[in-house]
Amino acid sequence: DNSHISSEIELLKEKIIELGSKQEDGKIAVQFGVLYNATVDIFEALNGTLRAAKSRKVIDFKGQMLLKGANDNVMITLL
Repeated sequence: DNSHISSEIELLKEKIIELGSKQEDGKIAVQFGVLYNATVDIFEALNGTLRAAKSRKVIDFKGQMLLKGANDNVMITLL
């Protein structure tokens, strides 16, 4: 439901701030692999939360879906 997704997105934002670092443009970003490893026990479906957050313009990343291993270096940016 919507409130569950909203709370997961809030938690995602907290984790990006906690694990990420400020980029040249002043935005905070984290590599997918770092985020995945730190949250594997927290999020049931990290990709679902990432997609929901991206569609709400909370975060941005290249591609539609990120895969562990193949996309570990993709940066997830907090908007």
